[in-house]
Amino acid sequence: MKKIQVGDFKLKTAEKKAINNVLDSGRLSEGQRVYEFEQKWAKFIGVKYCVTTSSGAGALITGLTALKYKYRLPRGTKVITSPLTYIADSSAIATVGFEPVYVDIDPESFTITPEAIENYLKRNKNFNKYTILLPVDLMGFPIKIDEINKIAKKYKLLVFEDAAQAHGTIYKRKKVGSQALLSNFSFYIAHNIQAGEMGAVVTDDSEINRLSRKIKAQGRACECPVCTRSAGICPLIKEHKGSSDYDPRFMHDLIGYNFKTMEFQAALALTQLKKVKLIIKKRQNNVKFLNKHLKKYSDVLQLPIFSEKISYLAYPLVIKNHKIISRKELRTKLENLGVETRPLFGCIPTQQPAFSYLKKRYKDKLPNAEYIGENGFYLGCHQYLTRKDLEYIVEIFDKILENTQK
Repeated sequence: MKKIQVGDFKLKTAEKKAINNVLDSGRLSEGQRVYEFEQKWAKFIGVKYCVTTSSGAGALITGLTALKYKYRLPRGTKVITSPLTYIADSSAIATVGFEPVYVDIDPESFTITPEAIENYLKRNKNFNKYTILLPVDLMGFPIKIDEINKIAKKYKLLVFEDAAQAHGTIYKRKKVGSQALLSNFSFYIAHNIQAGEMGAVVTDDSEINRLSRKIKAQGRACECPVCTRSAGICPLIKEHKGSSDYDPRFMHDLIGYNFKTMEFQAALALTQLKKVKLIIKKRQNNVKFLNKHLKKYSDVLQLPIFSEKISYLAYPLVIKNHKIISRKELRTKLENLGVETRPLFGCIPTQQPAFSYLKKRYKDKLPNAEYIGENGFYLGCHQYLTRKDLEYIVEIFDKILENTQK
């Protein structure tokens, strides 16, 4: 039976060569390839700085911790974020010692809206002066960052954009992730730029960049992107009156984490970055094809918004009338016929057990997120799908849903 995967990553000649080059170099821990990727990713997004981490979750924790240190944020600082996303955002907020606060989402773009943010702030006037806004570009759909930045300025807030799923999405002529105080990305295996596991914090703020580089390396004093200590060149040693006994790699002035990246990850990501435009275009074409051929089921399924400015992570669908067919029934039938699916994450405070302590507080307050959390799912639109794969997906939907149109 044919198997259409949600995500895929094919190690072809370029990828294998990149891995072998790392092996031949004898350097596995982060070095020149990591530094090269950081420079190229910053340029691609349109920012000054990029700090890689071992995962997207690591980037979230690193970025939040950098904000904590720079602005001296107290434990319990509130972070307004999306209730409908991968759990990493909420977990990172809790890990750093902050408090997640949820506002509802737009049901078509799956992103929190400026209106929802401002309505919350108007109702809760005792919010912390340094409340953080952590909106998420889910499935590649962009937040309205210009409007969110206006709200942040009005209320003196900090904007940290989670662009983990939106590599290359354009919003008002600029790439997503370039207009917030800082942003994070993930290069997980199913994402548009793939490295297996890797993340990044990007910013134009030199202090956030400096802190992030230290935090992801156990808070060590060393701040150089590529360590030159072994070559006898270290600016921090010079600051310490040339003491040869001072080694900033093992002197820690902050409490941080071990989120350093391996050369393998950066090497793979660099191969993908070379063909990023083709990857994005192929995914867009796949979404366009599926929308065209599944439009006849628009009374049953909410199809994704199509735009040539969106870099699609996947192909999200929402059951519009679960009396016709439930998500469980449709997903089961798709899976049994070889089309892999995933639920659209769930509404975190009311549907995720890890945050069940918030369920009572948010009951009936996030109707859009709860509905999509129960009725949303996605399948693949990745660049490795062939025309035959796409036709097979449509054929299977026809087989399952044709009776719903009678």
